[in-house]
Amino acid sequence: MLRGSKVGLRARHEEDIPVLRAELYDDVVNGSRAESRPWRPITPGTKDPRLVVDDTVDGHVPFSVVELDGGTLVGTATLWGIDTHSRAAHIGLGLLPAARGKGYGTDVVAVLCHYGFVVRGLHRLQIETLADNAAMLRAAEHNGFVREGVLRSSAWVLGEFLDEVLLGLLADEWKQVPAM
Repeated sequence: MLRGSKVGLRARHEEDIPVLRAELYDDVVNGSRAESRPWRPITPGTKDPRLVVDDTVDGHVPFSVVELDGGTLVGTATLWGIDTHSRAAHIGLGLLPAARGKGYGTDVVAVLCHYGFVVRGLHRLQIETLADNAAMLRAAEHNGFVREGVLRSSAWVLGEFLDEVLLGLLADEWKQVPAM
């Protein structure tokens, strides 16, 4: 497990799947804002890659996020679009509703940076998020990400186009937090 100050990132367990499906992916609003494709329900027992991990897929590393105190599941985190030639990847996360507003997102971004830069040897990490996602913008900027641009009206979300913000962080700009 990778450890931050508040959360750990670990492999997905079978018992995580029903919780994630019910609390993250069955929520139409959250699901529509988190995905770049239209929301659709996920059938119990599905092999949907958002829930069930295929460890043979290169370029995509999903984690379950757990509280360090007690091990309670609080969300998901992903390093995706890993480009081993350019040594770059994207990061994303989704926190369960009860886990929001507790600083977990900032800690998850820090741990994903450690994984990307130290464990994987990447040069660049990137985040794309909706312009009104203040929590993700705060978490990214707290970890040193820089706003690189706005993708105007690039995301279709629940009947309207929304702007997305593109943020980037280079390995030599990153300030590692000790003891991951």
